[in-house]
Amino acid sequence: MLILIAGPYRGGTNDDPVLMKKNLDFLESAALPLFRKGHVPMIGEWVALPLLQLAGSQQPGDAVWDEIQYPVAHRLLQKCDAVLRLPGASKGADEDVRIAKELGLMVYFSVDEVPEVG
Repeated sequence: MLILIAGPYRGGTNDDPVLMKKNLDFLESAALPLFRKGHVPMIGEWVALPLLQLAGSQQPGDAVWDEIQYPVAHRLLQKCDAVLRLPGASKGADEDVRIAKELGLMVYFSVDEVPEVG
C-alpha cells in the first residue's frame, strides 16, 4: 500500500523551524518501519517543502504556504491506499483522516496496526 503518514508538522511549534524539523523527524520515524512491512511510505512534506521553496514561500502560513501545504496532502490522498495517523495535535492531520475516511481508505493509528505484505 501507499500510506500517507499524517501527524503534527507545524502544530504546536509557533512556527519555530527547529520544532518543525523535530516534528518532521517524528513523521519520518515511521517511514522505514512501513517500508520494511512491504509498503511505500509517503509524507506530504516530502512533496510540499520543495514546492514551497520553489514557489517562494517566506514563512509558514503565508499565501504560498496556503496554496501548497495542505492541498499537497489532499492530492496525495487521492493516490494513497491508507493513512497512518501519528499521535499529536494537528488540524492538518485530522483533516487528512477525515478525507481518507470519506474516500474509504484504511486509517491506522500505529505502525503495529499496519499489516505486513507477504
